[in-house]
Amino acid sequence: MTQRHWASETDGDGIVWLRIDKADSGTNVLSGEVLAELSDLIVPFAGNPPKGLVIHSGKSSGFVTGADINEFTRIENPEQAYQLIRLGQKVLDRLEALTCPTVSVINGHALGGGLELAMACDYRLALASDGKILGLPEVQLGIHPGFGGTVRTVQLIGVRPAMELMLTGKPITVEKGRRLGLVDRIATADNWRQAAREIVANRPPKRSAPLFERILNLPIVRGFIRPVLVKQVASKARKAHYPAPYAMIDLWSKHGASRESGYEAEARSIAELMCTSTSRNLVRVFFLQNKLKSQGSKDAPRVERVHVVGAGVMGGDIAAWCALRGMHVTLQDRALKYIEPAIARAQTLFDKRVRDPAKRAETSTRLKADVDGAGAAAADLIIEAIFENLEAKQSLYRELQAKMKSGAILATNTSSIRLEALRTVLDEPRRFIGLHFFNPVAQLPLVEVIRCDDTEQSALDIGFGFVKAIAKLPLECASAPGFVVNRILAPYMAEAMTLVDEGVALIDIDRAAEGFGMPMGPIELADSIGLDVALSVSNVLGEALNRPVPASLTAFLGKKVETGDLGRKTGSGFYAWEDGKARKPESAGGKLPSDIEDRLILPMVNEAVACLADRVVEDPELLDAGVIFGTGFAPFRGGPLNYAHARGVEDVVAALKVLQSRYGDRFEPHRGFEKLQGGSADSG
Repeated sequence: MTQRHWASETDGDGIVWLRIDKADSGTNVLSGEVLAELSDLIVPFAGNPPKGLVIHSGKSSGFVTGADINEFTRIENPEQAYQLIRLGQKVLDRLEALTCPTVSVINGHALGGGLELAMACDYRLALASDGKILGLPEVQLGIHPGFGGTVRTVQLIGVRPAMELMLTGKPITVEKGRRLGLVDRIATADNWRQAAREIVANRPPKRSAPLFERILNLPIVRGFIRPVLVKQVASKARKAHYPAPYAMIDLWSKHGASRESGYEAEARSIAELMCTSTSRNLVRVFFLQNKLKSQGSKDAPRVERVHVVGAGVMGGDIAAWCALRGMHVTLQDRALKYIEPAIARAQTLFDKRVRDPAKRAETSTRLKADVDGAGAAAADLIIEAIFENLEAKQSLYRELQAKMKSGAILATNTSSIRLEALRTVLDEPRRFIGLHFFNPVAQLPLVEVIRCDDTEQSALDIGFGFVKAIAKLPLECASAPGFVVNRILAPYMAEAMTLVDEGVALIDIDRAAEGFGMPMGPIELADSIGLDVALSVSNVLGEALNRPVPASLTAFLGKKVETGDLGRKTGSGFYAWEDGKARKPESAGGKLPSDIEDRLILPMVNEAVACLADRVVEDPELLDAGVIFGTGFAPFRGGPLNYAHARGVEDVVAALKVLQSRYGDRFEPHRGFEKLQGGSADSG
């Protein structure tokens, strides 16, 4: 038989070494063809078992990153999904049933179906790694494990760790996997073959869940645990928005990870989930994320040294993040006293993210205070992150360009000043770009890469490469007021403030947005951003987009700023804040406007249409991606433009016109809807 994706070799001891190396791919995934080939290879072993079977990867990129998500997009109905899933389950069942010892060698990411393949083996041998490479992230695609993972994970490591792994979707390290019983042995790149041989020869006892975890799996106990799990999930995700975690809990509570009934139930459950709008949109978001990552040239020069000017919250945190991601960073400000708080915050970040003391110390040495700005001369990239003042920035640029080495890039983190105005003092204005980060830098994944009409592509490519090198997602944007994220958030936040002015309770406004699927409501978001920043951005964008901020809103926020109630950073804003969390009251119980959800959400959709029409972002898919990763726009809805199409463009336009008739021209549908729906929207 011809094998495209697997290679088999039998050594002198009778051990079969089975290498997965998916053709025409940089990573291994379990496509239908890959699984069918694996099945053909192991069927003969059932009647004529070898001394042992070792499954390993031919890719230096890792073991297996999961199922082939491209195949998900071709599934039309649950029955078709069920057949695909059952194929995978049956192959892994055959692997598990072999009477010879079976070993999987995990040399990197073993995620989703990849970890399920490893769990179907008797033993898991992992190469030493500090990375979080073991995981079951299916919940992030609106599904749950489908190749037997909901059964085997519970049997192998127990109810609580298995549920945490599956419900959160967060990967873990090899060392944690060993502690949980997911990994049997850790080896090095030099001795893994010998380690695998020893496992085959010795056949140590196979792992299973500890006694207490097995007790938790008893039917009478499951009835008590299920409500606890549901409550934990409900605090983070609504069932109507994200049904997968609830389906996982139901599977376990009904079947208790039973081999007799659990696999069939798992297959039927995931087949239904794969055809929901939630899963289809989350799969779309997965591909959108990859599309963001694909921007730029792979041949662009790598950024190794970064110089950041401005040690405030944004500049300091950008510098810290770059150092964490392996770059050498110098941080400049007017005096050391302005840099020291940023260095202290950076150390807190390093303490949290880098566990090994030696590596943490090494990370710390990569970030240096630089009052005199000497680091600018050696930097590949200089990021300006000082206060929003045109003259101050231009004065700084004159100094910097005299120091910069040939080929270096100057970038600004401005959130409100157009690049065309900033770059007039530069000798090479076409190599000037924007790199707009969001606060908090360590948590928010998007960075807007800003260009002018004539910006050199080579400069943009360096920007794209830098953003990806620090594990962020780049979004190319034209230089325009508010770029994308702030522009789309502005009318959403402004409408929330209008609702406040009308007497709607803060908590009810937030809950209306959360009911739509936003990760947090606009009131909590304003507090998180800082009310001073919210006021400043509102004024700048209101003027630039010819949408004056209501006087009542300006006065309201202005009073908060005057009293120093700026939100989370001061401990008090709209809400009181404790330990980084808003202390929210219960619902006021008053009557909510029936159109409150549309009043909050449709202005964002309208502004997204405007961004596309104004060519701030030219690709509608990238625009949806940017809004999801930049604003948190409900991922399960697939982005504002996707939401408009799913709801019906005509319906969205009609709803905006109703709001316009009730509340004014701020709801007027943008002319861009004409192109979006084929010409039936009125011009705006």
